[in-house]
Amino acid sequence: MAKQNVARSAGIVSAAVLTSRLSGLIRETVMAHLFGAGRVYDAFSLGFRIPNLTRDLFAEGALSSAFVPTFTEYLVKDRREAVRLSNLVGTALLVIVGLVTVAGMTFTPWLVALLAPGWEVADPGKFALAIQLTRIMFPFLLMVAMAAQAMGVLNACNRFGIPATASTLFNLGSVAFGIAAMWSVGPRLGLPPIESMAYGIVAGGVMQLLWQVPSLVKLGFGFRPAWNWSHPGLRHIATLMLPAIIGSAAVQVNAMVNTNFASTIVDPVRGVNGPVSWLGYAFRFLQFPLGVFGVAIASATLPSLSRSAFTGDLDGFRRMIARALGSTMLLTLPATAGLIILGGKMIGLVYQGRKFEAYDTHQTALALSGYAIGLAAYASLKVLAPAFYALGNARIPMLVSLASVALNYFAAWSMVTRAHWGHAGLALATSLVAVAGALALFWLLRERLGGIHGRALVRTALKVTLACAGMVAVVLPVTDAIERWLGMNRLARAIDLGISIPLGAAVYIAIAYWLRVAELETAARALHLPDTAVARFKRDRIEKKWLQT
Repeated sequence: MAKQNVARSAGIVSAAVLTSRLSGLIRETVMAHLFGAGRVYDAFSLGFRIPNLTRDLFAEGALSSAFVPTFTEYLVKDRREAVRLSNLVGTALLVIVGLVTVAGMTFTPWLVALLAPGWEVADPGKFALAIQLTRIMFPFLLMVAMAAQAMGVLNACNRFGIPATASTLFNLGSVAFGIAAMWSVGPRLGLPPIESMAYGIVAGGVMQLLWQVPSLVKLGFGFRPAWNWSHPGLRHIATLMLPAIIGSAAVQVNAMVNTNFASTIVDPVRGVNGPVSWLGYAFRFLQFPLGVFGVAIASATLPSLSRSAFTGDLDGFRRMIARALGSTMLLTLPATAGLIILGGKMIGLVYQGRKFEAYDTHQTALALSGYAIGLAAYASLKVLAPAFYALGNARIPMLVSLASVALNYFAAWSMVTRAHWGHAGLALATSLVAVAGALALFWLLRERLGGIHGRALVRTALKVTLACAGMVAVVLPVTDAIERWLGMNRLARAIDLGISIPLGAAVYIAIAYWLRVAELETAARALHLPDTAVARFKRDRIEKKWLQT
């Protein structure tokens, strides 16, 4: 029953995150058509990345990992105390993150200089624009921190749909508000169009928070300010929070390190204008499968892991971790192959037009291929790090994350200054470091639990890899033939993707089914597909063999 609930919850979150990522692509498409990949979007991308780093840490990392296990424990023991803890955490976030926001707006010039040192000398105008945009968007940090706490409360109460769709409100609201301001208020106040879009980001953050408030009130978790730093639950969350932030930060910090290096790259065609934007657009594309698969599985699994850890059910804990990792491989490895083969055509279909040129499409596709190699590792980190927090151990993810950041800096430096692979090398460095971090966390968790059905996971990985190879063998000649026949215009790309993606999915699922990949049945239940008597018999037999290994 617990496994079915996790699968069902993952399906709900996955569908909601799918909608969110689609709306995010709409937002990025609007930005690409309006501003392209030059100096203006470079400045916007950097300005958004600084507060957005905290969004990723709070919404999908540290806050959820530290708050949900503790809050779930209080929720099981005493609902009234859980309500009090929610109010205490909300008040603490309001005060602490509010002060961080003020400090960030004050010291923005130093932050921008730290992340993009090449701009101050090479393009002072872009440097000044990045400072202005960062200051405008910094309050987004406070909005998303409060929204993340609301998401944690709802997830712990087994409410996944509303919080998962909140980011859709952000994506659509930020674009709608930004365009409205750009066409109405902006000209009257003398605001450049890019500043109107920056104010739209803050408005979208407000909408993301307000969208979850009615559900919180309905469950009895309406916010009332409260302050008691000596409260054991609040202190426990704070104790976990700092190492959790460090433990969850590796991918985002590494991306910011890459921004630093990218700002120094001189492209032979675009000069210093382009590499930062190409990495930003590519990373946004990567967020689509990462959110739909990795974040969805992690968000749905964490409350159940917390309950298993609290009740001492380590066998159930091991099974859930193994299933989550197996499902992650099942979903992300074919996505990796698809992004590498079809990524350029996807980017061209979504972004290319007006100020986003064919050269930008090619360079962004190179970066996406580098990022895609680490997709399974990124998604696995979303599962593995919170597993340690559910066990009350935040130190190990923190140490692995620190090692990853140091390793990434060395890898990025080597790619840019020694190998001269440019921005694509930076993306590849991030992926390789993510793979190393995921393997380290898996091995350490395996030692902590005394095993995580490792042989079954290896067998799943081999079967999934074979299915991916079969998919590539079928799709690659088909997509090449379509390109030779129809060319590379927008309609041709749409037809190509409309044929290649469903064909690849069908071939992959057929081979995985033929190879009897057990996680395929879990994914089917998550998607609420029919469960016949024959399917149940086959699934039970497969799962029995899977758990015996």
